[in-house]
Formats: sequence, structure tokens, C-alpha cells
Amino acid sequence: MLSRDGWRHVTTRGSHWQFKHPDRSGRVTVPHPRKDIDIDTVASIYRQAGWDPKEN
Repeated sequence: MLSRDGWRHVTTRGSHWQFKHPDRSGRVTVPHPRKDIDIDTVASIYRQAGWDPKEN
């Protein structure tokens, strides 16, 4: 979803990937999980990306 919205992987720190958008400020940090991502983590990713969870 991040890639489709224009976010690009810029770095990896441990087990976390960071994405940057060419037109938006800040970064989105996403854990690279070995299993499912917790719902609170998904909500945090949505907030960082500036997305409304009701739209997706």
C-alpha cells in the first residue's frame, strides 16, 4: 500500500523499514514482521502516512 501511494523504502534499521514520500514530510516506519502486525501498529502506520483507515 505504501508503494502504491508513492512512498519509497529509504533505509532499514534493524527489523524496521523506513519509507519516505517525495511530496510529504516525515517518514513511515514499518516493522518487518515474522508474523502478523498488531492492530495498534497498523493504526500507527496509517497515522504516519496521513491515511484515514475508513477509506481503505
